[in-house]
Amino acid sequence: MKKLYFGDAKNLCRRSGVNFARSFSTAQAIIADVKDRGDSALFDYAKKFDYADLQMLEVSDEEIAKATKSIPDETKKAFESAASNIEKFHSLKLLGRQSVETMKGVKCFVESRGIEKIGIYIPGGTAPLPSTVLMLGIPAKIAGCKDVIMCTPPNSKGEVPNIILFAAQICGIKRIFKIGGAQAIAAMAYGTKSVPKVYKIFGPGNSYVTAAKMLVSIDPEGAGIDMPAGPSEVLVIADRYARPEFVASDLLSQAEHGEDSQAVLVCTDDNNAEMIIGEVNRQIKTLKRKEIAMKAIKNSFALIVEDIEEALEFANKYAPEHLILNVENPNEYISKIINAGSVFLGQYSCESAGDYASGTNHTLPTYGYSKAYSGVSVSSFQKSITFQEITKQGAKALCPIVSQMARQEGLDAHEKAMEIRLTTNL
Repeated sequence: MKKLYFGDAKNLCRRSGVNFARSFSTAQAIIADVKDRGDSALFDYAKKFDYADLQMLEVSDEEIAKATKSIPDETKKAFESAASNIEKFHSLKLLGRQSVETMKGVKCFVESRGIEKIGIYIPGGTAPLPSTVLMLGIPAKIAGCKDVIMCTPPNSKGEVPNIILFAAQICGIKRIFKIGGAQAIAAMAYGTKSVPKVYKIFGPGNSYVTAAKMLVSIDPEGAGIDMPAGPSEVLVIADRYARPEFVASDLLSQAEHGEDSQAVLVCTDDNNAEMIIGEVNRQIKTLKRKEIAMKAIKNSFALIVEDIEEALEFANKYAPEHLILNVENPNEYISKIINAGSVFLGQYSCESAGDYASGTNHTLPTYGYSKAYSGVSVSSFQKSITFQEITKQGAKALCPIVSQMARQEGLDAHEKAMEIRLTTNL
Protein backbone atom coordinates (compact mmCIF):
# COMPACT_ATOMS: atom_id res chain seq x y z
CA MET A 1 0.00 0.00 0.00
CA LYS A 2 1.20 3.47 -0.83
CA LYS A 3 1.33 5.61 2.31
CA LEU A 4 0.73 9.33 2.58
CA TYR A 5 0.91 10.85 6.06
CA PHE A 6 -0.59 13.81 7.88
CA GLY A 7 1.93 13.19 10.64
CA ASP A 8 4.53 10.71 11.80
CA ALA A 9 4.65 7.29 10.11
CA LYS A 10 4.85 5.42 13.39
CA ASN A 11 1.21 6.29 14.05
CA LEU A 12 0.14 3.96 11.25
CA CYS A 13 0.68 0.92 13.46
CA ARG A 14 -0.33 2.28 16.83
CA ARG A 15 -2.26 5.12 18.40
CA SER A 16 -0.73 8.04 20.25
CA GLY A 17 0.49 6.69 23.56
CA VAL A 18 -1.17 7.08 26.93
CA ASN A 19 1.20 7.22 29.89
CA PHE A 20 -0.78 4.91 32.17
CA ALA A 21 2.28 4.22 34.35
CA ARG A 22 2.12 7.78 35.66
CA SER A 23 -1.68 7.96 35.58
CA PHE A 24 -2.14 4.76 37.58
CA SER A 25 0.18 5.78 40.40
CA THR A 26 -1.42 9.22 40.70
CA ALA A 27 -4.96 7.82 40.51
CA GLN A 28 -4.13 5.16 43.07
CA ALA A 29 -2.93 7.79 45.56
CA ILE A 30 -6.06 9.89 45.04
CA ILE A 31 -8.34 6.88 45.47
CA ALA A 32 -6.61 5.91 48.73
CA ASP A 33 -6.93 9.48 50.00
CA VAL A 34 -10.66 9.70 49.19
CA LYS A 35 -11.27 6.32 50.83
CA ASP A 36 -9.43 7.53 53.92
CA ARG A 37 -10.62 11.14 54.27
CA GLY A 38 -13.87 11.18 52.30
CA ASP A 39 -15.43 14.62 51.82
CA SER A 40 -12.41 16.42 53.28
CA ALA A 41 -10.24 15.04 50.49
CA LEU A 42 -12.81 16.07 47.89
CA PHE A 43 -12.88 19.67 49.15
CA ASP A 44 -9.08 19.76 49.10
CA TYR A 45 -8.89 18.42 45.54
CA ALA A 46 -11.46 21.00 44.40
CA LYS A 47 -9.08 23.70 45.64
CA LYS A 48 -5.99 22.04 44.17
CA PHE A 49 -7.25 21.11 40.72
CA ASP A 50 -10.30 23.32 40.10
CA TYR A 51 -9.22 26.37 42.17
CA ALA A 52 -12.67 26.27 43.76
CA ASP A 53 -13.31 26.92 47.44
CA LEU A 54 -16.52 24.92 47.83
CA GLN A 55 -18.92 25.14 50.74
CA MET A 56 -20.99 22.18 49.52
CA LEU A 57 -20.22 19.35 47.15
CA GLU A 58 -23.78 18.82 45.91
CA VAL A 59 -25.45 21.21 43.47
CA SER A 60 -28.47 22.82 45.14
CA ASP A 61 -32.04 22.85 43.83
CA GLU A 62 -31.76 26.63 43.54
CA GLU A 63 -28.69 26.35 41.29
CA ILE A 64 -30.48 23.86 39.05
CA ALA A 65 -33.62 26.02 38.80
CA LYS A 66 -31.54 29.12 38.02
CA ALA A 67 -29.56 27.25 35.37
CA THR A 68 -32.71 25.98 33.65
CA LYS A 69 -34.18 29.49 33.47
CA SER A 70 -30.98 30.87 31.95
CA ILE A 71 -31.00 28.57 28.89
CA PRO A 72 -32.45 30.21 25.73
CA ASP A 73 -35.61 28.58 24.34
CA GLU A 74 -33.87 27.76 21.05
CA THR A 75 -31.16 25.84 22.88
CA LYS A 76 -33.72 24.06 25.04
CA LYS A 77 -35.63 22.92 21.94
CA ALA A 78 -32.44 21.60 20.33
CA PHE A 79 -31.51 19.53 23.38
CA GLU A 80 -35.07 18.29 23.86
CA SER A 81 -35.22 17.20 20.19
CA ALA A 82 -31.90 15.40 20.53
CA ALA A 83 -33.15 13.74 23.73
CA SER A 84 -36.28 12.56 21.91
CA ASN A 85 -34.21 10.94 19.13
CA ILE A 86 -31.88 9.30 21.64
CA GLU A 87 -34.84 7.91 23.58
CA LYS A 88 -36.49 6.55 20.43
CA PHE A 89 -33.36 4.70 19.35
CA HIS A 90 -32.38 3.34 22.75
CA SER A 91 -35.90 2.13 23.53
CA LEU A 92 -35.39 -0.43 20.74
CA LYS A 93 -32.87 -2.23 22.94
CA LEU A 94 -35.05 -2.41 26.05
CA LEU A 95 -34.92 -6.06 27.03
CA GLY A 96 -37.89 -7.84 28.59
CA ARG A 97 -38.43 -11.52 29.32
CA GLN A 98 -37.08 -14.03 26.80
CA SER A 99 -38.17 -17.64 27.30
CA VAL A 100 -37.46 -21.06 25.79
CA GLU A 101 -38.43 -24.64 26.63
CA THR A 102 -35.16 -26.54 26.29
CA MET A 103 -36.81 -29.93 26.96
CA LYS A 104 -40.35 -30.98 27.74
CA GLY A 105 -41.03 -29.67 31.25
CA VAL A 106 -37.84 -27.58 31.38
CA LYS A 107 -38.52 -23.88 30.90
CA CYS A 108 -35.65 -21.39 31.01
CA PHE A 109 -36.03 -17.66 30.76
CA VAL A 110 -34.08 -14.48 31.27
CA GLU A 111 -35.25 -11.15 32.62
CA SER A 112 -33.37 -7.86 32.74
CA ARG A 113 -33.17 -5.54 35.71
CA GLY A 114 -31.86 -2.01 35.76
CA ILE A 115 -28.68 -1.66 37.80
CA GLU A 116 -29.89 0.03 40.97
CA LYS A 117 -27.14 2.58 41.58
CA ILE A 118 -25.42 4.33 38.66
CA GLY A 119 -22.73 7.00 38.62
CA ILE A 120 -22.19 9.26 35.60
CA TYR A 121 -19.00 11.27 35.12
CA ILE A 122 -19.04 14.31 32.84
CA PRO A 123 -15.62 15.92 32.26
CA GLY A 124 -15.11 19.68 32.29
CA GLY A 125 -12.01 21.29 30.87
CA THR A 126 -12.00 23.34 27.68
CA ALA A 127 -15.19 21.79 26.26
CA PRO A 128 -18.01 20.78 28.64
CA LEU A 129 -20.06 17.90 27.27
CA PRO A 130 -23.81 18.31 27.92
CA SER A 131 -24.45 15.92 25.02
CA THR A 132 -22.78 13.15 27.05
CA VAL A 133 -25.25 13.79 29.86
CA LEU A 134 -28.04 12.88 27.42
CA MET A 135 -26.14 9.89 26.02
CA LEU A 136 -25.76 8.37 29.48
CA GLY A 137 -28.73 9.70 31.41
CA ILE A 138 -31.43 8.72 28.91
CA PRO A 139 -30.45 5.02 28.56
CA ALA A 140 -30.15 4.83 32.37
CA LYS A 141 -33.71 6.15 32.69
CA ILE A 142 -35.04 3.74 30.05
CA ALA A 143 -33.26 0.81 31.73
CA GLY A 144 -35.04 1.55 35.00
CA CYS A 145 -32.00 2.42 37.12
CA LYS A 146 -33.30 3.44 40.52
CA ASP A 147 -30.63 5.89 41.68
CA VAL A 148 -28.55 7.89 39.21
CA ILE A 149 -26.01 10.47 40.37
CA MET A 150 -23.64 12.65 38.37
CA CYS A 151 -20.22 14.15 39.08
CA THR A 152 -18.66 16.96 37.08
CA PRO A 153 -15.89 19.44 37.95
CA PRO A 154 -16.77 23.03 38.91
CA ASN A 155 -15.12 26.17 37.61
CA SER A 156 -13.01 28.39 39.88
CA LYS A 157 -16.20 30.08 41.14
CA GLY A 158 -17.56 26.72 42.26
CA GLU A 159 -20.16 26.61 39.49
CA VAL A 160 -21.21 23.90 37.05
CA PRO A 161 -22.08 25.09 33.51
CA ASN A 162 -25.79 25.85 33.20
CA ILE A 163 -26.17 23.70 30.11
CA ILE A 164 -24.82 20.66 31.98
CA LEU A 165 -27.41 21.15 34.71
CA PHE A 166 -30.19 21.62 32.15
CA ALA A 167 -29.21 18.43 30.32
CA ALA A 168 -29.29 16.56 33.62
CA GLN A 169 -32.82 17.84 34.22
CA ILE A 170 -33.95 16.48 30.85
CA CYS A 171 -32.71 13.04 31.95
CA GLY A 172 -34.28 13.23 35.38
CA ILE A 173 -30.93 13.27 37.21
CA LYS A 174 -31.59 14.96 40.55
CA ARG A 175 -28.31 14.58 42.43
CA ILE A 176 -25.28 16.30 40.94
CA PHE A 177 -21.91 16.79 42.62
CA LYS A 178 -19.15 19.33 41.95
CA ILE A 179 -16.33 16.81 41.78
CA GLY A 180 -13.90 16.15 38.95
CA GLY A 181 -11.05 13.85 38.05
CA ALA A 182 -9.96 10.60 39.66
CA GLN A 183 -11.39 11.84 42.96
CA ALA A 184 -14.91 11.81 41.47
CA ILE A 185 -14.47 8.19 40.39
CA ALA A 186 -13.24 7.27 43.87
CA ALA A 187 -16.14 9.08 45.55
CA MET A 188 -18.73 7.25 43.45
CA ALA A 189 -17.01 3.87 43.73
CA TYR A 190 -16.63 3.86 47.51
CA GLY A 191 -19.02 6.52 48.74
CA THR A 192 -18.42 9.37 51.18
CA LYS A 193 -20.63 11.20 53.68
CA SER A 194 -22.02 13.35 50.84
CA VAL A 195 -21.68 11.08 47.81
CA PRO A 196 -23.56 7.77 47.72
CA LYS A 197 -21.75 4.64 46.56
CA VAL A 198 -22.78 3.33 43.15
CA TYR A 199 -22.53 -0.09 41.51
CA LYS A 200 -21.37 1.00 38.04
CA ILE A 201 -19.67 4.13 36.68
CA PHE A 202 -20.07 5.58 33.18
CA GLY A 203 -18.47 8.43 31.31
CA PRO A 204 -15.33 9.67 29.54
CA GLY A 205 -12.36 11.50 31.00
CA ASN A 206 -8.63 12.07 30.82
CA SER A 207 -5.98 9.43 31.48
CA TYR A 208 -6.31 9.89 35.27
CA VAL A 209 -10.07 9.36 35.15
CA THR A 210 -9.58 6.32 32.92
CA ALA A 211 -6.91 4.93 35.25
CA ALA A 212 -9.16 5.48 38.28
CA LYS A 213 -12.06 3.71 36.55
CA MET A 214 -9.88 0.73 35.72
CA LEU A 215 -8.52 0.56 39.28
CA VAL A 216 -11.93 0.65 41.01
CA SER A 217 -13.28 -1.92 38.54
CA ILE A 218 -10.79 -4.56 39.73
CA ASP A 219 -11.41 -3.85 43.43
CA PRO A 220 -14.19 -6.04 44.92
CA GLU A 221 -15.18 -3.07 47.08
CA GLY A 222 -15.20 -0.70 44.11
CA ALA A 223 -17.60 -0.45 41.18
CA GLY A 224 -18.07 -1.75 37.65
CA ILE A 225 -17.34 0.52 34.68
CA ASP A 226 -18.72 0.98 31.19
CA MET A 227 -15.51 0.18 29.27
CA PRO A 228 -11.79 0.93 29.14
CA ALA A 229 -10.92 3.78 26.83
CA GLY A 230 -8.16 5.78 25.24
CA PRO A 231 -8.07 8.96 23.14
CA SER A 232 -10.99 9.53 20.75
CA GLU A 233 -10.66 8.79 17.02
CA VAL A 234 -12.31 8.68 13.60
CA LEU A 235 -11.42 6.69 10.49
CA VAL A 236 -12.88 7.93 7.20
CA ILE A 237 -12.92 5.68 4.14
CA ALA A 238 -13.24 7.83 1.02
CA ASP A 239 -13.35 6.97 -2.67
CA ARG A 240 -13.00 9.19 -5.73
CA TYR A 241 -16.64 10.29 -5.37
CA ALA A 242 -16.18 11.67 -1.84
CA ARG A 243 -16.35 15.45 -1.59
CA PRO A 244 -13.05 16.70 -0.14
CA GLU A 245 -14.66 19.45 1.95
CA PHE A 246 -17.03 16.94 3.58
CA VAL A 247 -14.26 14.51 4.46
CA ALA A 248 -11.95 17.25 5.73
CA SER A 249 -14.69 18.60 8.01
CA ASP A 250 -15.21 15.12 9.49
CA LEU A 251 -11.50 14.70 10.16
CA LEU A 252 -11.32 18.10 11.83
CA SER A 253 -14.46 17.61 13.91
CA GLN A 254 -12.59 14.74 15.53
CA ALA A 255 -9.26 16.55 15.74
CA GLU A 256 -10.74 19.47 17.70
CA HIS A 257 -11.70 17.12 20.57
CA GLY A 258 -8.18 16.99 21.97
CA GLU A 259 -4.48 16.98 21.20
CA ASP A 260 -4.34 13.19 21.55
CA SER A 261 -7.28 12.55 19.21
CA GLN A 262 -6.55 10.81 15.94
CA ALA A 263 -8.17 11.43 12.54
CA VAL A 264 -7.38 8.76 9.94
CA LEU A 265 -8.09 8.98 6.21
CA VAL A 266 -8.11 5.81 4.14
CA CYS A 267 -8.59 6.74 0.48
CA THR A 268 -8.83 4.71 -2.71
CA ASP A 269 -7.84 7.67 -4.89
CA ASP A 270 -4.49 9.43 -4.61
CA ASN A 271 -5.68 12.65 -6.24
CA ASN A 272 -8.72 12.92 -3.97
CA ALA A 273 -6.54 12.25 -0.93
CA GLU A 274 -4.36 15.23 -1.92
CA MET A 275 -7.46 17.42 -2.27
CA ILE A 276 -8.80 16.27 1.10
CA ILE A 277 -5.50 17.07 2.82
CA GLY A 278 -5.55 20.48 1.14
CA GLU A 279 -9.04 21.05 2.53
CA VAL A 280 -7.87 20.00 5.99
CA ASN A 281 -5.08 22.58 5.84
CA ARG A 282 -7.52 25.25 4.64
CA GLN A 283 -10.36 24.56 7.09
CA ILE A 284 -8.15 24.13 10.14
CA LYS A 285 -7.15 27.80 9.98
CA THR A 286 -10.78 28.84 10.55
CA LEU A 287 -11.34 26.82 13.74
CA LYS A 288 -11.59 28.33 17.22
CA ARG A 289 -9.67 25.33 18.56
CA LYS A 290 -7.15 25.27 15.70
CA GLU A 291 -4.13 24.90 18.00
CA ILE A 292 -5.60 21.73 19.50
CA ALA A 293 -6.70 20.43 16.08
CA MET A 294 -3.24 21.03 14.61
CA LYS A 295 -1.59 18.94 17.31
CA ALA A 296 -4.13 16.16 16.77
CA ILE A 297 -3.51 16.18 13.02
CA LYS A 298 0.19 15.62 13.71
CA ASN A 299 -0.85 12.34 15.37
CA SER A 300 -2.88 11.40 12.29
CA PHE A 301 -2.27 10.01 8.82
CA ALA A 302 -3.70 9.35 5.37
CA LEU A 303 -3.35 5.96 3.75
CA ILE A 304 -3.82 5.22 0.05
CA VAL A 305 -5.23 1.75 -0.74
CA GLU A 306 -6.23 -0.14 -3.88
CA ASP A 307 -9.97 -0.51 -3.24
CA ILE A 308 -12.74 -0.44 -0.64
CA GLU A 309 -12.12 -4.06 0.37
CA GLU A 310 -8.53 -3.24 1.26
CA ALA A 311 -9.72 -0.15 3.13
CA LEU A 312 -12.14 -2.23 5.18
CA GLU A 313 -9.44 -4.80 5.91
CA PHE A 314 -7.31 -2.03 7.39
CA ALA A 315 -10.30 -0.52 9.25
CA ASN A 316 -11.11 -3.86 10.90
CA LYS A 317 -7.51 -4.13 12.12
CA TYR A 318 -7.49 -0.54 13.36
CA ALA A 319 -10.96 -0.98 15.00
CA PRO A 320 -11.93 2.71 15.15
CA GLU A 321 -14.30 4.38 17.56
CA HIS A 322 -16.03 6.15 14.64
CA LEU A 323 -15.99 4.76 11.09
CA ILE A 324 -17.30 6.88 8.21
CA LEU A 325 -17.92 5.31 4.79
CA ASN A 326 -17.97 8.27 2.42
CA VAL A 327 -18.11 6.06 -0.64
CA GLU A 328 -20.49 5.21 -3.46
CA ASN A 329 -23.13 2.65 -2.37
CA PRO A 330 -21.91 2.31 1.24
CA ASN A 331 -24.68 -0.14 2.21
CA GLU A 332 -23.00 -2.80 0.05
CA TYR A 333 -20.16 -2.99 2.58
CA ILE A 334 -22.10 -3.21 5.86
CA SER A 335 -21.60 -6.98 6.24
CA LYS A 336 -17.82 -6.54 5.90
CA ILE A 337 -17.54 -4.16 8.86
CA ILE A 338 -16.44 -6.24 11.86
CA ASN A 339 -14.72 -3.88 14.31
CA ALA A 340 -16.07 -0.36 14.87
CA GLY A 341 -17.81 1.56 17.62
CA SER A 342 -20.32 3.44 15.46
CA VAL A 343 -20.58 3.58 11.65
CA PHE A 344 -21.72 6.47 9.46
CA LEU A 345 -22.93 5.59 5.96
CA GLY A 346 -22.78 7.98 3.01
CA GLN A 347 -21.72 11.56 2.40
CA TYR A 348 -24.39 13.18 4.59
CA SER A 349 -23.79 10.98 7.65
CA CYS A 350 -21.27 13.09 9.52
CA GLU A 351 -19.87 12.12 12.90
CA SER A 352 -21.33 15.27 14.41
CA ALA A 353 -24.85 13.89 13.89
CA GLY A 354 -24.05 10.81 15.97
CA ASP A 355 -22.19 12.87 18.55
CA TYR A 356 -25.27 14.94 19.23
CA ALA A 357 -28.67 14.11 17.88
CA SER A 358 -29.22 11.27 15.39
CA GLY A 359 -30.17 8.95 18.26
CA THR A 360 -27.25 6.52 18.54
CA ASN A 361 -24.82 6.75 21.45
CA HIS A 362 -21.50 8.56 21.33
CA THR A 363 -20.02 6.79 24.36
CA LEU A 364 -18.01 4.27 22.37
CA PRO A 365 -14.97 1.98 22.68
CA THR A 366 -11.76 3.71 21.63
CA TYR A 367 -8.09 2.78 21.26
CA GLY A 368 -8.93 -0.47 19.42
CA TYR A 369 -11.32 -1.73 22.10
CA SER A 370 -14.15 -2.05 19.54
CA LYS A 371 -12.63 -5.45 18.76
CA ALA A 372 -14.12 -6.66 22.05
CA TYR A 373 -16.51 -3.98 23.36
CA SER A 374 -19.75 -2.34 22.23
CA GLY A 375 -20.80 1.24 22.70
CA VAL A 376 -23.07 2.21 25.59
CA SER A 377 -26.72 1.19 25.22
CA VAL A 378 -29.69 0.46 27.47
CA SER A 379 -28.29 -3.03 28.08
CA SER A 380 -25.15 -1.41 29.56
CA PHE A 381 -27.35 -0.17 32.40
CA GLN A 382 -29.01 -3.54 32.91
CA LYS A 383 -28.02 -6.94 34.17
CA SER A 384 -29.66 -10.19 33.18
CA ILE A 385 -30.98 -12.79 35.61
CA THR A 386 -31.62 -16.31 34.38
CA PHE A 387 -34.48 -18.45 35.70
CA GLN A 388 -35.46 -22.10 35.28
CA GLU A 389 -38.72 -23.78 36.14
CA ILE A 390 -38.65 -27.57 36.00
CA THR A 391 -41.65 -29.90 36.30
CA LYS A 392 -41.48 -33.53 37.44
CA GLN A 393 -41.54 -34.54 33.77
CA GLY A 394 -38.62 -32.20 33.11
CA ALA A 395 -36.67 -33.56 36.09
CA LYS A 396 -37.15 -37.09 34.76
CA ALA A 397 -35.73 -36.05 31.39
CA LEU A 398 -32.78 -34.20 32.92
CA CYS A 399 -31.87 -36.75 35.61
CA PRO A 400 -29.78 -39.20 33.53
CA ILE A 401 -27.95 -36.28 31.86
CA VAL A 402 -27.14 -34.49 35.13
CA SER A 403 -26.23 -37.72 36.94
CA GLN A 404 -23.79 -38.79 34.25
CA MET A 405 -22.12 -35.37 34.11
CA ALA A 406 -21.89 -35.10 37.92
CA ARG A 407 -20.19 -38.51 38.11
CA GLN A 408 -17.55 -37.35 35.64
CA GLU A 409 -16.73 -34.44 37.93
CA GLY A 410 -16.89 -36.50 41.12
CA LEU A 411 -19.66 -34.36 42.61
CA ASP A 412 -22.03 -36.92 44.07
CA ALA A 413 -24.11 -34.37 45.99
CA HIS A 414 -25.05 -32.85 42.63
CA GLU A 415 -26.12 -36.28 41.40
CA LYS A 416 -28.17 -37.01 44.54
CA ALA A 417 -29.89 -33.61 44.44
CA MET A 418 -31.24 -34.51 41.02
CA GLU A 419 -32.12 -38.16 41.73
CA ILE A 420 -33.83 -37.52 45.09
CA ARG A 421 -36.57 -35.64 43.29
CA LEU A 422 -37.51 -38.75 41.36
CA THR A 423 -37.23 -41.22 44.24
CA THR A 424 -39.22 -39.20 46.77
CA ASN A 425 -43.01 -39.32 46.75
CA LEU A 426 -44.64 -35.90 47.12
